[in-house]
Amino acid sequence: MQPRKQHLIETALSLFSEKGYHATGIDLILATSGVSKATLYKHFRSKEELILAALKNRDQQILGTLQTALSNADKTQLSVIEVVFDHLHNWFNSEAFFGCNFINASAEYNDPNSPITLYIIEHKQNVIKVIAEQLATTNCDDQANKVQQIGLLIEGAIVMAHTQGEKNAALIAKEMAKTLLKIK
Repeated sequence: MQPRKQHLIETALSLFSEKGYHATGIDLILATSGVSKATLYKHFRSKEELILAALKNRDQQILGTLQTALSNADKTQLSVIEVVFDHLHNWFNSEAFFGCNFINASAEYNDPNSPITLYIIEHKQNVIKVIAEQLATTNCDDQANKVQQIGLLIEGAIVMAHTQGEKNAALIAKEMAKTLLKIK
């Protein structure tokens, strides 16, 4: 990818994360990135295309770090659950936590047929798929149902951390996931 395009995506993602999608205008993105309007429109025909590129960039970041963390885990249910929720806990307690880019985007873009909404759904399914693949190696009973329940715990922890400032939401959800999987 061209360096200017990547810089523009990263700048936009940072601003969208911190300020929101509708609240972040093109002029702010241009001023912060130092990129000209002509360069922006050379790479993206609209703000929505830039948002989609930023979400795709964030998807790659999240899935990459999650897969790396899980690849270093033991192939046990306990290890998978601990890695997932400890990873969330670290994120919730970082300076980079402004809630989930995908949840935040879904609140601002609710047309069920828009490319943004469809990509949000794809991202959430990708996260569940990564966890399901890891749990598949652990002889988890009723795996499909349990993975969906763990996904719900993840989403609930993210929302609780963001909306209520509960920095231990992931640890609470981890204990619930362990109970769900009957892990001591």
